[in-house]
Amino acid sequence: MLSKKTQYAFKALMYLSQQKDNGPILIAEISRKKKIPLKFLENILLEMKKEGILESKKGKGGGYFLAREASDIVLADVMRLIEGPISLLPCVSLHFYKKCDNCNEKECGLRDTLIEVRDANLAILEHKTVQDLT
Repeated sequence: MLSKKTQYAFKALMYLSQQKDNGPILIAEISRKKKIPLKFLENILLEMKKEGILESKKGKGGGYFLAREASDIVLADVMRLIEGPISLLPCVSLHFYKKCDNCNEKECGLRDTLIEVRDANLAILEHKTVQDLT
């Protein structure tokens, strides 16, 4: 299940994508239009800025805007940034692998099944972008 934080990140990205011709957008506007708590949104946008998904401009006419085209912002990358691993178990994660406690990976049927789930999810999420959401 996607956390509220990730849902808000996608809502903000979709809004910024739709407003891209209007220049930088104030956090307060995004918060108001998308009904996202302001303080929570500030942290989310800052994380995405640090990762190079967003840029910001200070001063009059300032705000946030997409650092690259919406068609270049992959959903899996945003999810990993905000959520962490996409996989349901750490032992099947591609980017955040960690061996499960008390588990023999070679004999674990759950692991095998969740690898299939991970791969099915990634087949979609790594090929969809913010542009596809708008």
